[in-house]
Amino acid sequence: MIYEDILSSLKEENRLRSIPDGLGGLDLISNDYMSLGAKYAQLCGIFFDQFIEAPMSASASRLLQRNQKEHNALEKMLSELYGKSILLMNSGYHANTGALSALSIPGTLIISDKLIHASMIDGIRLGHGDTARFAHNDMRMLRKILQKKASSYKSVIVAVESVYSMDGDLSPLAELVAIKNDYPNVFLYVDEAHAFGVFGDKGLGLAEELGILPEIDILIVTLGKATAGYGAFIATSEALHSYFINCARSFIFSTALPPSIVAWDKFMIENLIGMRDERIYLRELSEWFRKRVEDITGMECQSRSQIIPVHAGSASRAIEMATTLRDAGVDALPIRRPTVAAGTERLRLSLSAGMTREELETVLAAINSIGRTSCASLQGQL
Repeated sequence: MIYEDILSSLKEENRLRSIPDGLGGLDLISNDYMSLGAKYAQLCGIFFDQFIEAPMSASASRLLQRNQKEHNALEKMLSELYGKSILLMNSGYHANTGALSALSIPGTLIISDKLIHASMIDGIRLGHGDTARFAHNDMRMLRKILQKKASSYKSVIVAVESVYSMDGDLSPLAELVAIKNDYPNVFLYVDEAHAFGVFGDKGLGLAEELGILPEIDILIVTLGKATAGYGAFIATSEALHSYFINCARSFIFSTALPPSIVAWDKFMIENLIGMRDERIYLRELSEWFRKRVEDITGMECQSRSQIIPVHAGSASRAIEMATTLRDAGVDALPIRRPTVAAGTERLRLSLSAGMTREELETVLAAINSIGRTSCASLQGQL
């Protein structure tokens, strides 16, 4: 059977995946960046005292749902925080596929960074507009594309992430805003999945930290990472808010988030907003850890966030490195094709505000045991 042949090929290439089971070491896999998920036992009692009556299912889409008290309350709170209209979505994947496919219509050009998330790529592919891509964070290339093509379209969407999920590096958002402002028909679309909760005084993301929230036309934020909840939302103008309600198929044709989950999201965001000290601590911890990894591997790390990649150079090497860490009591999974390009396989280490330097010394010792020479030799491949 052809599907079995594909699985055999994946196995031969060290790319066959399975759902991990039995993990129990120091968790460097989770996106629970602010360690709110780890505090569930402490927080759930408080939550259920307040929201004991919130239903476990919406039983219909938002357009058909009768009781939207919890959804409206969360959207109102987020609208006040962002100064934008808010539309809840079922996940980051639903938000990106729904919004980008709705935006990608004839007469529209979508220009995206080459390293955007798969959900953004899928949303663009589902649409019917024209597309172009620029090399990762290459503003010179983006300007050339806009100079050549922008005047031929009614609207142009520039789609990026603020914190890139595999390298942990940052998008030059301030420069993107300046570029956007040179063109009256250009809109800036930013996925803040890995920045929400971590960046900004209130944890609203990199755009908040840079003071450019009003300049971002469409923000996508997921609630399953630093928020330790579930779902996502789009923050945008009133006109685009209404447009997505009417044209984003993943919104129209999906059963809405359960009211109990929406209430939990609101509860967790209320906690997250006040975690300024934890955000500062995580930033300092991440910088310290990144520098230590650079010293051990002899390789420069582009990350400027809580996501720290350790490059392997091949799928088999990534598996070997993950096994070494597991034997040392550290959970870190290998990242392989198609998540990253061939030759850039890696471990993706996610730090959280609940970690200590003492715990991370164990990780550093394990990375050191992998061998400085073998890691440094990868520089010529990357």
